[in-house]
Amino acid sequence: MTAKRKKEGRIRAGIGGWTYEPWRKTFYPADLTHARELEYASRQVTAIEINGTFYRLQKPETFAKWREQTPDDFVFSVKAPRYATMRKVLGEAGEAIERFVASGLAELGPKLGPLLWQLAPTKRFDAEDIEAFLKLLPKKIAGRPARHVLEPRHESFETAEFVKLARKHGAAIVYTDSEDYPSIGDVTADFVYARLMRAQSSVKTGYSGIALDAWAKIARTFSRGSEPAEFPRITDGRKPGARDVFVFFINGAKERAPAAACAFLEKLNGR
Repeated sequence: MTAKRKKEGRIRAGIGGWTYEPWRKTFYPADLTHARELEYASRQVTAIEINGTFYRLQKPETFAKWREQTPDDFVFSVKAPRYATMRKVLGEAGEAIERFVASGLAELGPKLGPLLWQLAPTKRFDAEDIEAFLKLLPKKIAGRPARHVLEPRHESFETAEFVKLARKHGAAIVYTDSEDYPSIGDVTADFVYARLMRAQSSVKTGYSGIALDAWAKIARTFSRGSEPAEFPRITDGRKPGARDVFVFFINGAKERAPAAACAFLEKLNGR
């Protein structure tokens, strides 16, 4: 008997990190201790992008603590260290990548989501170097398939050759909702990853209700295997199929990020 084909991927939404002083006024309850911020935040959103790993490696016991403080169905995206990505020759990052993976990522267990590899704004597209880098990324971590997502920040990456390389190696490309960085909407993996950076301080939920409705529609379209017409693409679409979708409200008016993520999740739930 043939197994039923998955019809729809999981849509997750969240924020970058959980420690940000302005959130003490806009997000966290007044009587919440700092030690319980992750516990609280992980019950309001469905994913968090860990950014602290970009600046320094964490310890296995730290990852284990984060795993224990969050709900069973929660997922972390983990930003790779700058020592691996902010370099002229990415193909020479092998040792840095190995140290990062060995630092304790396996302790997150099933809560380990995509690994985010953010490239330097000055890094120009070099097909040979990018492919060498992609070959260094682990296919599995502690026996589980590893998901990788690249975030180029130079306009030279807006090329079909880059999209085809990412697709060849099964790595997603960040869709960045920003005027400052490339916004590449091509699907290159079995998941989609968006970082939304246009939150406004004057809007209580960061993004307007109309904008959040639009993003909820986009996320549903991707999760069901189609590709939204309004998304810019460089190549022909990927083969249809259910995809997981990650949406992070990550910048702009950062104090509004939690409200934006929560409002977005409410839109998805039809509220």
